[in-house]
Amino acid sequence: MEQIKEILEKYYQNGEENNRLIKDKAHMVEFLTTTRYIDKYLKKGDRILEIGAGTGRYSLHYANKGYEVEAVELTKANIKELRKNITEGINVKINQGNALNLNMYKDNEFDITLLLGPIYHLFSKEDKKRAIEEAVRVTKLHGKIFIAYITNDIVIITYGLKKGNLLKLKDVCDEKYRVKEIPEEIFSANYVEEFENMMKEINVKKLCEVAADGLSESLEEYINKLSEEEYKVWLDYHFKNCERKDLMGYSSHVLYICEKN
Repeated sequence: MEQIKEILEKYYQNGEENNRLIKDKAHMVEFLTTTRYIDKYLKKGDRILEIGAGTGRYSLHYANKGYEVEAVELTKANIKELRKNITEGINVKINQGNALNLNMYKDNEFDITLLLGPIYHLFSKEDKKRAIEEAVRVTKLHGKIFIAYITNDIVIITYGLKKGNLLKLKDVCDEKYRVKEIPEEIFSANYVEEFENMMKEINVKKLCEVAADGLSESLEEYINKLSEEEYKVWLDYHFKNCERKDLMGYSSHVLYICEKN
């Protein structure tokens, strides 16, 4: 884990994470979709924990709405940015910590738990399960857990095709183009079915699964040229279709929503 932490500290020093979810129309789709589903389950007075909060886009969003939010983040670079983004009157408590061990929290503390980043950087099934089980542990009975992960085929599209690295795929993929688990490559990729099967081993009730950005990042060149009126139509299409199973594999991010049994 120390190796991964060092890699992530270096990666996030560039500050790009601060604007990733809002930098353009295509990337906004993920944020708009995720908050849309969180809002569906959120109740007045709920306590929210965000594990792997990054620079705090979601934590600050809900703190601004008056919710009590706690944010756990691994890297010092992201914590520094998060602290800079907190203004007077915003109730966000920050802990530097590791998603694999939330020992600063007792069992059954939070109504809503967000695990929207750590699975991106965990490279074994054991570590992924451990992070999810920790998120479940600190969530109240019948509380909601939101887990985001990156899909395998979007790596082929973004890294391989769009960034001109198709000839380098043999270095990061096996013979079937399954992305290898290489910490130095920063991001871990998942197949939808395998992630779903792993979740069946954890004591939660699945509520739904969402293609958080659908085709938007793959088609960002076109999405970002849309007028505001056209963009509303694209969002309407996306929101009405983002739970379709046949769209999941080509979404950059999938959001798995479950309830603690």
